[in-house]
Amino acid sequence: MATVSLRNLHKRYESGFHAVRGISLEIAEGEFLVLVGPSGCGKSTTLRMVAGLEEVSEGEIRIGDRLVNEVAPGDRDIAMVFQNYALYPHLTVRDNMAFGLRMRGMPRGEIDRRVGEAAAALSIEPLLARRPRELSGGQRQRVALGRAIVREPAVFLFDEPLSNLDAKLRVQMRAELARLHRSLDTTVIYVTHDQVEAMTLGDRIVLMNQGVIQQADTPLSIYRRPANRFVASFIGSPTMNFFTGRIEATEFAITGSPVRVPLSPELASLPSGPAVLGVRPEDLCVVAADAPGHQPLATVPVDVVEQTGYETLAHFLLAGEDHVVRLPADVQAQSGDCLPLAIRPGGLHLFTLDAAGDRLA
Repeated sequence: MATVSLRNLHKRYESGFHAVRGISLEIAEGEFLVLVGPSGCGKSTTLRMVAGLEEVSEGEIRIGDRLVNEVAPGDRDIAMVFQNYALYPHLTVRDNMAFGLRMRGMPRGEIDRRVGEAAAALSIEPLLARRPRELSGGQRQRVALGRAIVREPAVFLFDEPLSNLDAKLRVQMRAELARLHRSLDTTVIYVTHDQVEAMTLGDRIVLMNQGVIQQADTPLSIYRRPANRFVASFIGSPTMNFFTGRIEATEFAITGSPVRVPLSPELASLPSGPAVLGVRPEDLCVVAADAPGHQPLATVPVDVVEQTGYETLAHFLLAGEDHVVRLPADVQAQSGDCLPLAIRPGGLHLFTLDAAGDRLA
C-alpha cells in the first residue's frame, strides 16, 4: 500500500470548463477515502487523473514518494474497478482475472496462486469456469473486484462500482467491500454519488461541489458538524430541515412566521443578522413545549405521512416551506394532526451568512 498526495490539482478542458479547482489532499497508507458529491462536482475527474486516464492541467499527484503526472496508467501501481465491470465476454472468469497478469509475463504458478486467493476471498470459486453472460450483476462485480485484487496494487481506485446493482445487492456489496478492505489493508480511493455508501464505507469523506472540496473529515464529524449548508443538505436522508430567518438577540426569528426559537448562550452571542437554522429530522421530537432541555419550535399541522415500517416520516409546512420530522414507528400520526415539535439538545445548527457564503456558526 502507499500514500497518495494531491497538491493544488486542477483540470481544465479546451472548452474552458474548469472541472477541478485546486484541490489538495493527503491520503494515508491503508485509508479508505471516499470522494462524494453531486453529478458534475469533479469527483470522477479527480479519480481519473489519479489513474492517469485524464491529463493534469496543473498541480501534482504523488503515489508514495513518486511524482506520477507523466507516468503511464499501467506503471502507476494502481488497480481500477469501473461502474460497467469491463469484463471480456469471450473469456471465463478465471481468464478474466488472470488476463492482466499474463500480459505482464507473470509465471503461471504465481498467476494461479493469486487468482485462487482472490476467488476464495470473494467466494467466487464455483464461478471460475463460467463466462460473464452466465453471471448475475453482483457476481460480475465480484469478478471485476477479483481482477483488481490479483494485481496486488499499492492503491485501489473505485469509480461508482455499485451503481448498476439493485438496492439489496448494493447493501450486500457494501459489507463485502468493507470486509475486503480490512483483509487487504490497502489504500482505497472510492467515488460515489450515494451519501449512504460514503457514510458506511469511508474512513474519511471528501465532499465536493463544483470542483472544490467543501469538507474533508470522518463520516460522523461531517454529519454532526457540517461546514456549510451544502454539506448539511447533501449528507443525511431525509435532508436537514432549513429555516430562513434572522438572529435577533437571544432568539432566531423565522421569516414569514411568528415562530421564534430561543438560542443557547453560545449562539446568542453571535451578532444579529440574517442566518439559516438547520435541524435534522431525527433531532425534532414531539414533546410538551416546556420539556426540560429542549428548544421549543412550534405546533405544526401534519401534511403528509410516510410509513416505512421501522419509522414514520411526517411532513409539515412552516413559513410556506416543506419540512420533515422522523418519528418512531409506533407514533401514530395522520394528515391533519397537530404536533408540538421541539429541538433535541444539541440538534440545532446555525449557518451565518456573509459575502463568502454560508458557514456553520
